[in-house]
Amino acid sequence: MESALPGRKESMNNAATLTDNYPTRVDHSEIHDRHDPVVWPGRSGPWADDAVDHFATNGFRSVEGVLGADDIRDVRAEIDAVTTRLGSDERVIRETSDGSVRSVFAVHELSDRIASIIAREEITGVARQLLGDDVYVHQSRVNLKPGFAGGPFYWHSDFETWHAEDGMPTPRAVSVSLALTPNTPFNGSLMIMPGSHRKFVSCVGRTPGEYHRESLKSYRPRFGTPEESDIASMADQYGIEQVTGGAGSALYFDCNCLHASAGNISPYPRSNLFVVFNAVSNGLGEPFAADARRPEYLATR
Repeated sequence: MESALPGRKESMNNAATLTDNYPTRVDHSEIHDRHDPVVWPGRSGPWADDAVDHFATNGFRSVEGVLGADDIRDVRAEIDAVTTRLGSDERVIRETSDGSVRSVFAVHELSDRIASIIAREEITGVARQLLGDDVYVHQSRVNLKPGFAGGPFYWHSDFETWHAEDGMPTPRAVSVSLALTPNTPFNGSLMIMPGSHRKFVSCVGRTPGEYHRESLKSYRPRFGTPEESDIASMADQYGIEQVTGGAGSALYFDCNCLHASAGNISPYPRSNLFVVFNAVSNGLGEPFAADARRPEYLATR
């Protein structure tokens, strides 16, 4: 199915020839200063200067009403259809506890309707503005947390994984999480450390082969997870904020923010459409801390 979004195939970057300013999957964890801008110059866009400044300072910004009721209805219907069509396809990740769907990946490639929504100026245009470059979709997915059964996601930086396992050179990427249901204090909404995007927390251990098959189903992955002492230190320095919002709201956040979410034991489901934009100039090379590339549905090249 053709996507309405700009695509990108093979990158010319090669991790073997690049200086690694963000070492990870090492013997001992360290907390490093960020070497790259948060907001890159060169592009105007939908956000006013104060909104951009808020994002630069905190690493994230929430906006209500980005999706309308028709958008939400259509996306939910598309996800139901895609999940049924894919069956046991590896792009569908299920909870280990009861087999319910946890995530569906590459949804912008599987649904023209979802691709057209993601391509809007208030979504893709913001990414171009923040990253100061043309962008492409590095990854898209829907995360589902059904009532009574939705599992947690442990503390992590997305960039740590994308750098180590996908060969993303720098944190010149931004994520947009679009709420398909209300995200409340009691149904497993995102927790984030404001300002944590300005530090890079390395993780301990060597990445095993085919590790994505384990990590995508794990509540607390064995590798790519910060040490508890580092999480505590970062929380003491930056605090923790819980991000809530109505259905249709959007959370824009820097790829290096430390974030997590608790499980959902409330009766109310939490579902989000999640899309990652990477700057074209930040295209993927070989992994910095893994022996092989992850599949295309996790990391577009």
